[in-house]
Amino acid sequence: MTREAPLMVVSGGGTVVQWSREAEELLGRTATEVVGQPVARVVSRTGSASALRVVSQLRGNGAASGLELRVRPLLRADDSVDWAVFQARTDSPIPSAVGAAVLGALSAQSLMGLHVLDQHLRIVRATFTTPILGDESPEQLVGRRLTDVYNLSDPAGTENLLRTVLESGAPAREPLVRVRPKHAPGPEYVFSVSAFRLDDPDGHVLGVLAVALDVTAREKVRRRVGVLRTVRDRVGHSLDLVTTCQDLVDCLVPSFADVAVVEVVDSVARGEEEPPLGPLGRDVPLRRVAARGGGARQAPAHPVGDVRSVTYPTPYAQALTDLEPRLVVLDSDAPWFAADPARAHAIRASGARVLLAAPLVLRGTVLGLLSLYRTDETDPYTEDDVQLTLDLAAHTALSIDIARRYTREHTIAVALQRGLLPAHPSSQTAVETAHLVALGDQGGGGWYDTFALPGARTALVVGDVNGQGLHAATTMGQLRTVLHSLAAFDLEPDELLARLNDATLFLAQERAARPPGDPMRRQELAAHCLYAVYDPLARACTIARAGQPPPVIAHSDGSTEQVDSSCGGPMLGSAEGPPFATTCVTLSEGDVLALGTPAILPASTPTSVLAPTPDALLQALEAWAPDRSLQELCDEVLYRLKGNTDPGDAILLLARTHTFPADHVATWPLDQDPTAAGTARIHAHRRLTDWGVDEEVGYATELIVSELVTNAVRYGSAPLSLRLIKDRFLTCEVHDTSPTTPRLRHARTIDEGGRGLFIVAQLAQNWGVRYTSDGKTVWTEQSLPTATPHPG
Repeated sequence: MTREAPLMVVSGGGTVVQWSREAEELLGRTATEVVGQPVARVVSRTGSASALRVVSQLRGNGAASGLELRVRPLLRADDSVDWAVFQARTDSPIPSAVGAAVLGALSAQSLMGLHVLDQHLRIVRATFTTPILGDESPEQLVGRRLTDVYNLSDPAGTENLLRTVLESGAPAREPLVRVRPKHAPGPEYVFSVSAFRLDDPDGHVLGVLAVALDVTAREKVRRRVGVLRTVRDRVGHSLDLVTTCQDLVDCLVPSFADVAVVEVVDSVARGEEEPPLGPLGRDVPLRRVAARGGGARQAPAHPVGDVRSVTYPTPYAQALTDLEPRLVVLDSDAPWFAADPARAHAIRASGARVLLAAPLVLRGTVLGLLSLYRTDETDPYTEDDVQLTLDLAAHTALSIDIARRYTREHTIAVALQRGLLPAHPSSQTAVETAHLVALGDQGGGGWYDTFALPGARTALVVGDVNGQGLHAATTMGQLRTVLHSLAAFDLEPDELLARLNDATLFLAQERAARPPGDPMRRQELAAHCLYAVYDPLARACTIARAGQPPPVIAHSDGSTEQVDSSCGGPMLGSAEGPPFATTCVTLSEGDVLALGTPAILPASTPTSVLAPTPDALLQALEAWAPDRSLQELCDEVLYRLKGNTDPGDAILLLARTHTFPADHVATWPLDQDPTAAGTARIHAHRRLTDWGVDEEVGYATELIVSELVTNAVRYGSAPLSLRLIKDRFLTCEVHDTSPTTPRLRHARTIDEGGRGLFIVAQLAQNWGVRYTSDGKTVWTEQSLPTATPHPG
């Protein structure tokens, strides 16, 4: 093997004693110029004192050379030591010229920039050509810091990133750095920066290599895709139109716009009718539903909720006329500013420089307008942004239309529900009522009712059908009608709820028999109901409940109590079914009975929503004063309870009891003998005369009394009694202890009897039978003529 020849030999004293031809070719100096010279004038050491790497400093023309050398000791015959210097070997198969060519090729790429930084993060070499540098050449960057050269969005963060790489040696791979031109306004550029620490073979830190790749176009596409994905993920999940529009502007600001405004056709926002066909008429008002600005300067031209027609001619009106988007540069002296001074002032105040207006269109109908603005702090919109905005507008229009249909359905449901509730529930002689109705926005099945029963009694009802919308409202109307029909049979409260539960189960069976695709088939039918009957003559109130919270009593002495909850029962339509229990409470003059739906109680109560405790209602009634009106008390309860309620129907019914006038009722015991009918007729005649009852009504009443008492003597059991009540109706009641049910017969011409109840039915406006624990009461009601006021 041929022994390698040294480039040069240096004596122990540091003088060059031998200089080879290869050294002359590599280093550009002849032996005559070098031999005898101190080696320090030729080469200089880098690294530590023990390092064997030596780099030549000068070529013959004074330029620095990048040659790496190896040093080996040479032992002479006189035991002196010289030093042989050889060219360092490399394990790379690629010649240095090829490496230089690769470096040059990378540097020449317009999308990639190389920055070599020293240990102080100053630029040693830069090969980068980009518009953000302006007129500066890469050579002018040498010796300066990156943060001084470029207008970085986060200079401190970039500096820390490079210093961390320098100190730790861990590379930073492709973090994004945003840069703007430094000396003039211009678009923002995005670079993917990778940083690597530069070390020599001995591990000494030389600096940092920063490689910047222009990914502005890629990031714009990624941002557009991200905006579209965000809008599709977040907009349209709510069936509330306002929430849908607010979600849209929240998604767009500040990622896609500095200011975003959504205006919807007013009739669409109210859910009243189908959206108009395009083009939109000039007189069609738009409601500003949502708006958001990304900075303090964004002062809206009109507040959210403002309703007005679009001003013509403006870009907004043009977009709604031909249903095409408008991309407009907003100069301070735009000619259309004069047509809409309010918007012009807001645009100037916000610093907006470009407007992108897109109509919200669905199947040829116009639902509204989306207006996006960008200020001079962000890049202007491009045609790609216009296409994205059209995609956003299409998705939003579909979401708004779904919300509109939902709003319309529930607007109809609320109107239907209000129409099914009593318009003016009348107070009775012994009961004064007031109500509070706060229906949910979506419509539901909450209801209340008060109506008179025979015998000066009053029925009090509060109920709520589970669910929302039209189906809940129509079911409520069905149950309310059934309850009125059952009440006409004068059933006890527990028996009435049992029959009402049967009707609910029947409706549930009909719902279950709907076609498989009908969504109502999968919705369980259930309802709450409280039915109470107040008898002022006995001062007793009988209550039965089906899943409803127990009522509360506010006594006239200022105390409050909760009615015994033992009268509670399962919800109507529940598989548990009847029986329903009743409880009876005694009410004094001026006491207030409070009945409420579950939604009137705070949702924070510890029990379930379906059966919350009325503790909060008790507390609200503690502040009640007997001299206050019931409506004031309703308002006070609302103020105390409505702060945190369920979204369902909040209904409160208050009933204040009074004593029935004693001179308007008369009761007589009767003997069970044939003379009882005549005696009863005499009693009735005298009392009707005292009450000043019309002669015709009095005669009919005497005949009714005679027939009812005759039937009681013939078919009933002792003891017998007769009671007359003069209220809004004239009521006649005959009581006996027999459970036998009287039956209306249609007697033949030749029959001598069987016409009693038929005669009664013809003379009375209404009649019926009420069963009690001690027998039955047959009653009739007759209308009393209204007194004609005297003239003058």
